[in-house]
Amino acid sequence: MSSPFFMKTKPNSKFAKKGTNTGVLKRKGDGDSGGKNKLRAKKPISKHNEEISSDSETESPIVHRKRQSIEKDDYEETPQEKKLRLAKRYLEQLKEEEEDKAEEDSFETDLIAGRLQEEVLEQKGKLQRLIAKDLMPPDASEIRVLRGHKLPITCLVISSDDKYIFSAAKDCSIIKWDVESGKKLHVLPGGRKGTEDRHVGHTAHILCMAISSDGKYLATGDMNKLIMIWEAKTCKHLYKFTGHKGPVSGLSFRKGTHDLYSASHDRAIKVWNVDENAYVETLFGHQDAITGLDSLSRECCVTAGGRDRSVRVWKIAEESQLVFHGHEGSIDCIQLINEEHMVTGADDGSVSLWSVNKKRPLSTVKQAHGRHGDAGLEQPHWVASVAALQNSDTVASGASGCSHNSHVQLWKCGQNYRKLEPLFSVPVSGFVNSLKFSSSGQFLVAGVGQEHRLGRWWRLKEAKNAIYVIPLKRKPSNPEEAKMTE
Repeated sequence: MSSPFFMKTKPNSKFAKKGTNTGVLKRKGDGDSGGKNKLRAKKPISKHNEEISSDSETESPIVHRKRQSIEKDDYEETPQEKKLRLAKRYLEQLKEEEEDKAEEDSFETDLIAGRLQEEVLEQKGKLQRLIAKDLMPPDASEIRVLRGHKLPITCLVISSDDKYIFSAAKDCSIIKWDVESGKKLHVLPGGRKGTEDRHVGHTAHILCMAISSDGKYLATGDMNKLIMIWEAKTCKHLYKFTGHKGPVSGLSFRKGTHDLYSASHDRAIKVWNVDENAYVETLFGHQDAITGLDSLSRECCVTAGGRDRSVRVWKIAEESQLVFHGHEGSIDCIQLINEEHMVTGADDGSVSLWSVNKKRPLSTVKQAHGRHGDAGLEQPHWVASVAALQNSDTVASGASGCSHNSHVQLWKCGQNYRKLEPLFSVPVSGFVNSLKFSSSGQFLVAGVGQEHRLGRWWRLKEAKNAIYVIPLKRKPSNPEEAKMTE
C-alpha cells in the first residue's frame, strides 16, 4: 500500500533533479556550507543594499510630497487656534486704539491747558503776542476802498468773526458791509432834523458805535444825546436809550456780556443792561467833555477826558476811579491793548502807552505823525484815532491835519509796553476818524473823511469819505530762524 507521503516526494525529487531552484534549496538545507557559500550569500545582500539606495532616490519625490502633506497637516489651524489668534489680534487693535486715544487726550489736555494759561495771562493783562516783527507794509493795489457814505465817516466796528463791518457817518446813516465781497448788506438811512418822531434811526451826526462780542447787538450814539440799539444780524431797530444831557461820544460793550457803557460830552459815564432794556447807573468825575471810551471783559472801562487832559479807569462795581495825566493837549481817543495796558492819542500830536498801575505814561512819542504849516508856525498833526490788536505788541494811529499827505502809522510795543517803535505807515488821504483791527489780525480798517469827526475846523476837498481795508501781510517764515529762536 503506497503512502501519500511518498507520492508527494516524488515530484519534489524530480523537481530537485532538474535543478531549477538548486541554489535556494542548498541554502535552506545545507547547514555547514563553506566559505564559498558565505561569499555567495554576501553578494545578494550587498546587491540588495545597492538596490535599496537606488530605489530611495527614485522614490524621493513621493517622500517629499508626503512630507509636505504632513507639514500641511501639522500647520493647519484648528477652530480653537483660529479663535485665539483673532482674539489676540482684536486685543492688539484695542490696545493701539487706546494708545491713540491717550495721545489725543493728552494733546487736548495740553491744548486746553495752554488756552487756560492764555486766559489767565489775558485776565492779568500780561499776555503779549509778538507779531509786529512779522508785519510787512501792503502794496497800494492791495488796499480796498469801500464807498457809500455821503459825508465824513466818524466811527466803525468789526464783528468778532471778521465777516462784517458796520460804519456810520455825519450823514446819520449806518451801513453794514460784507468784508469778503466789499458789498453793502444793509443801509439804514439818516433822517432830517425835525423828523425824530416818525423816522426810525438817527437824525443827527453819529459819533460812536459798538458791537457786542457775540455779534447780537449794535449800539450807536449821536449828537442828539440818543443811544440806538439794533439787532446786528438784521439791522432791525430794538431800543432807544435816553438820559445823557450832551452828545454821546463813546460806547463799548463789556466783553462776554450785554452790559453797555456810554460816555458823553455831559462828562458822565452811564451803564445800561441791553437785555433788560434798562438803565443801571451813572458815574461822574471828568472835568470836561469825554471824547472816547473802551472796555474789555473786566467790570471796568477807560475814558479819555478831552480838554481836562486826563485818562480815567472806572471800577464800576466799586464806583471808584483812577486818574492818569500825561498829554499836553486834548486827549481825543483811547483803546485798551489788554486788561492792564492802553494807548491814547491827543491833538498835541503825541501817542502814549499806559499801564493801569502807573499814573504816568510808560512811553510817549511826540509829533508821532509829523508837523505841518509854515516855517516858524508849524503845528503837529492831530492824532484823531488809535487802535490796538488785543493782547499783542501792535498798535496803530491815524492823523488829522490840513495836509492831504496824512497816513495810518503802525507801531511796535516794546517789552512790557515801555517803548513805541514805528513799523511802517500807509498813506491815506483825509482825516482818519476811526481805526479798528480785525480779531484775527489779518486786516486793519480805517474810516476816513473830509472833516474831523468832532467838528468842522477845516475840510479837505481832495479826500474821500470812504472805508479803507488794509491787509496786514506777514513775512514768510524762515525755518533756520525758527530753529535759532528755539
